[in-house]
Amino acid sequence: MRTALFTLAALVCFAANSLLTRGALGHALLDAPGFTIIRLSTGAAMLAILLRARKAPAVEKGTWTSALALAGYAVAFTIAYTRIGAGVGALLLFGAVQVTMIATGLARGERPLARDWAGLLLAAAGLGWLTLPGASAPDLMGAALMVIAGASWGAYSIIGRRSRDPLAATAGNFWRAAILGVLALGLLHDPHALTWPGVLLAAASGAIASGIGYTFWYSALPHLTAWRAALVQLGVPVMTTLGAIALLNESFSPRLLVATVLVCGGVAITLVRPNRRA
Repeated sequence: MRTALFTLAALVCFAANSLLTRGALGHALLDAPGFTIIRLSTGAAMLAILLRARKAPAVEKGTWTSALALAGYAVAFTIAYTRIGAGVGALLLFGAVQVTMIATGLARGERPLARDWAGLLLAAAGLGWLTLPGASAPDLMGAALMVIAGASWGAYSIIGRRSRDPLAATAGNFWRAAILGVLALGLLHDPHALTWPGVLLAAASGAIASGIGYTFWYSALPHLTAWRAALVQLGVPVMTTLGAIALLNESFSPRLLVATVLVCGGVAITLVRPNRRA
């Protein structure tokens, strides 16, 4: 139950992150490089405060490898979404996450059952049904960057399965990633694009949806196989779309209903196991 709650909380934060990003960049309240720099910096600051308030020695301190994966995801994701649409971007992102994490799990000896493969295909079909119709051929560079973002996030999640102190590990990863993010995006940021609403949205994305959300994710990952950790994330685009309907007044469609049923059904097939008598 604890793992399920941590996983659900992390997925809600991931969806909230998408909504906050859409709110800031979609309304031109902030440029994409500035959003990412503020997001990583405020996430690092929030985690440092929480770690200090915990008053317990840190078992882990994060690593530059994890930070590189986290920064690679954030930077590639930011630049990619300035070149390609949201629908095909989500498909490429989560497709790359699935390939990275599932391939790693298989290489490490995980052996999914036939029902697991069926659940994955069903959930992937739901994601494709939600994102692909009406999408045009993506910009090649944008598509490549989104695949890099997905692979980087998959790598960050795989590393997190070894975490023994999620808060300390995430805090250490974030301050390192913030440095890398500033170095990668500092020259691309336009100071004239800053607005207070945009800064506040980016800060909420960093401090709450990213910093706290990624800590929840690192708390759940040691108790999930790479296969299941990859599959449950397919629900994020659906949760984001439902959140946009509730909070941003976006319209509901039969396509979304079908996609929700397919994704949730696929996740349920592989996560819910039938009771077996000895």
